[in-house]
Amino acid sequence: MAVERPQIVEPWWQIAGDPDLGELTAPEQQVVDFAVWQAAGGTWQLWSCIRRTREAGRTRLFYRWEGRALTQPDWTPAGIAMRAGPQYGETPGGLQAPHVVQINGVYHLFYGDWERICVATSLDGKTFTRRLGPDGTAGLFGEGPEANTRDPMVLRIGAHWYCYYTAHPHRQGAVYCRTSADTWTWSAARLVARGGEAGTGPSAAECPFVVARPGGHYYLFRTQRYGQDAITRVYHSTDPFDFGIDAAADRHLVGTVPVAAPEVIEHGGEYYLAALLPALKGIQIARLQWVPV
Repeated sequence: MAVERPQIVEPWWQIAGDPDLGELTAPEQQVVDFAVWQAAGGTWQLWSCIRRTREAGRTRLFYRWEGRALTQPDWTPAGIAMRAGPQYGETPGGLQAPHVVQINGVYHLFYGDWERICVATSLDGKTFTRRLGPDGTAGLFGEGPEANTRDPMVLRIGAHWYCYYTAHPHRQGAVYCRTSADTWTWSAARLVARGGEAGTGPSAAECPFVVARPGGHYYLFRTQRYGQDAITRVYHSTDPFDFGIDAAADRHLVGTVPVAAPEVIEHGGEYYLAALLPALKGIQIARLQWVPV
C-alpha cells in the first residue's frame, strides 16, 4: 500500500457543547481534549476535559455526554464524570485528556493527572473506578516533576500495548511511547517524535494519536495549536517508535489537518475524525478518508 494522508470529508456535525457544571461553571471555561468510544450497551460515550472552570487547583475536570449513534448530532449531557482525587496522588484540578480502550473485556480509561499517566477501569464502559497500584495511587508513570506528562493514547501492536503521550521536560515538547504486555508494568520511555517545522515548544507535540493502516503503515497526529487557527500535523512511519526526531521529523510529514486534539474512530468499516470546535466550546465529528500522498 502507498503512503497516504488523511482528508476530512465535510460536513461536520456537533455532538457536544459548552456544559453546565453547576457551581463550577465559569464563562471562560473551554471544552478540550476528549475520548469517544462505544459502551457495552451500544451507546456512544464522550468524556472531555473542561478547563478554566471554578474547580480548585488546575481548574480541570471530566464531563460526560451520551449518544445513540456516532452520526447523531447533539448528544445528551450526562454530568460531571470525574474530578481529581488528591487522595490518589492526583494534582487538584489536574485531570487531562482521557482515552478509552477495551482490553480483555474491560474498558480502560487512561488519563493525565498533570504529572503522570493514570488509569481507571469499567465493565460497562460508563462507570469507571480508579485502578490503584501498590502505592495507593492511580499513577502508572511520568517524565518527572514539571514535565506535565499528559494526553495518553493506547494502541495494540503485536503482543504489546503501546501508550503514546506527550510531555515537556526542560520545556521541550515531544511525543513518547512506553509498552506493556499487561498494562501494569510499562517499559522505559522512548522518544518517538519531536521538532521539525512543528517546533519544540511545550505545546508542539500535543494530543498524539496513532492510526495503524494496512501494510504496516502508522500515522501520528500531533497538534501544535488550538482555537481558530488550529493545526495538527500528520506523520507517517513503518516503525511505530520513529516518527522523526528534530531534523528528521519533516521527512515523515505527510500533511496537516486544520483541527486540534483529533481522535480517529473506525466504526462499521468507515473512518471518522472527532475534533474540538474552533471556539473551544464543544466537540464535532466528520467523516475521514485516506488518499495517496
